[in-house]
Amino acid sequence: MAVRAGLDPRAKLLLVVACSIVVMSPGGLRFVPAVLLLGIGLAVRERAWGRAIGLPATAAAMLALGWLLPMWWANPLTAIVSLACAYMLRFVAAIGVGMHVLGTTSPTQLSAGLRAWRMPRAISVTLAVMLRFFPVVATEAAAVLDAMKLRGLAGAHGVLRHPILTVERFAVPMIAASLRSSEDLSASAILRGLGSRRIPTAMHPPRFGASDLVLLLVVAALAAAALALPSPLT
Repeated sequence: MAVRAGLDPRAKLLLVVACSIVVMSPGGLRFVPAVLLLGIGLAVRERAWGRAIGLPATAAAMLALGWLLPMWWANPLTAIVSLACAYMLRFVAAIGVGMHVLGTTSPTQLSAGLRAWRMPRAISVTLAVMLRFFPVVATEAAAVLDAMKLRGLAGAHGVLRHPILTVERFAVPMIAASLRSSEDLSASAILRGLGSRRIPTAMHPPRFGASDLVLLLVVAALAAAALALPSPLT
């Protein structure tokens, strides 16, 4: 079976951790443009065009609400909105990189990378199951919303008239679906030998390659530019 060459899962994990640390640091706004560009570049490489367009659009909206709106209309409300958007912009940049990990890393690849790091089994298995659980929850949520729409229970009109009832109609089926999915994932994990004492052998062991080297050079260039140039967000 042909395997598509990509980034090493360990490199992607280190990238997410590093980007999260730098953007959430006290002077992290300086690095936000570089992390945004990195997230957009990873989305384009992945051909996730929705994220490649949505990430800069969301960042532009945050910039407009956080910096342009207070200049145009100065009052306490816009000041609060500006502070919130300036803080949320950091999350947008970090999530843009994190979505690449979720979109391109399978639980098997993640487990193989964590085993190569000699991570404790409790951590590696938990992260692998969580990585598989999030897409299942998203699928179940879409199915519940579709069922509510078919019965005329979803929509802005219903939410405004009966917000508590709407949340209840959505939450109860989601809890039942999540419990059923967790049981299926637990059975699948046991069949895959995640609870075994033996260390499984990866068919495609993680290796640092040319793509990881290119990523390292790109990150170094963006970090150098962020340190050398004045921050446009200050």
